[in-house]
Amino acid sequence: MLALAPAWFVSRMTQDDYDAFCACLPHTTHVVQWGDASVWKIGGKVFAIGGWSNAPEFGVSFKCSLASFAILAELPGMRPAPYLASRGLSWVQHIDPRSLSDDDLKKYVRQSYALVLAGLPKRTQRELGVSASR
Repeated sequence: MLALAPAWFVSRMTQDDYDAFCACLPHTTHVVQWGDASVWKIGGKVFAIGGWSNAPEFGVSFKCSLASFAILAELPGMRPAPYLASRGLSWVQHIDPRSLSDDDLKKYVRQSYALVLAGLPKRTQRELGVSASR
């Protein structure tokens, strides 16, 4: 009988998967910079960075609340990224595709997007036709 591998082991988000997911979030802008990194912004503010140069695995860095940071930074396959910190939000890096399922990673990237959206000036929110309360 074949033993099934745990979902976290089977799931491997690629850069194409990451880009497709971020592109489906409203009003996002894609920028390629920092080597081969795929940077996603809303209202000119970065909410997630996928990949980096010379890395053997695809990883994602994303903004998170202080509460999420306290939990995520301690998980296997995750690490804090204090050099990216800004305006009261912390950054964490998902560095091992076996540590979070794709669904969990998408959840945190979506939360990162929502945090950035909520932090945009009301004028920018109006210009984008979005509201942080949605």
